[in-house]
Amino acid sequence: MKFICLGYADESKLAAMTKEEMEAAVEECFSYDDDLRRGGHFAGGHALQSATNAVTVRQRSGKVEVTDGPFAETKEQIGGILYLEAKDLNQAIALMSKHPGVKFGPFEVRPVDEAFMKIFEDRCKASQVN
Repeated sequence: MKFICLGYADESKLAAMTKEEMEAAVEECFSYDDDLRRGGHFAGGHALQSATNAVTVRQRSGKVEVTDGPFAETKEQIGGILYLEAKDLNQAIALMSKHPGVKFGPFEVRPVDEAFMKIFEDRCKASQVN
């Protein structure tokens, strides 16, 4: 099964870290990602820039609105996305519970909707211009 793991972090806590602390934390996360790779579980991932660089696009009353940043009712913002392969949700939880990133905030672990992704991929292939 495929899972998307959304890593959240309190950016103010990250900003308070020294350069050396941040480098050590990043290295610890990369090291665990290497362990996931060796086990065949790491399928990719991306770190995200600060939420201050984000915008939110939504539709209200039939009109598209663009606002600065994500305005969640929490201090924690999405800091990265990890693509994970696991046999089931329990294994995905076990793998992510060991990730050093959980020190900075929670990970939301969510199964990929593989039926929808099949439709999406078929649609993309059909619309490609040769």
